[in-house]
Amino acid sequence: MKYTEFKAAIQQHLKSKRQGATWVELRETLALPYKRPCPEWTRRLEEEIGLVRRKGAGRALVWELEPLVLIRARG
Repeated sequence: MKYTEFKAAIQQHLKSKRQGATWVELRETLALPYKRPCPEWTRRLEEEIGLVRRKGAGRALVWELEPLVLIRARG
């Protein structure tokens, strides 16, 4: 999987899921071939699509898009 495919899949999923998703949910739902997210790709997503990760239940981080990015993506 190329970075551009990964980025598109994550962005599309998070646009439709406003409450966000954990890495495990993303990996299973999108059938991603990675056990863990690549730190470099994650940093790029933060810069390019406004990915934010907030603390969820237990040790999980919830991935979501910044609200302004959602508004820009609609327009």
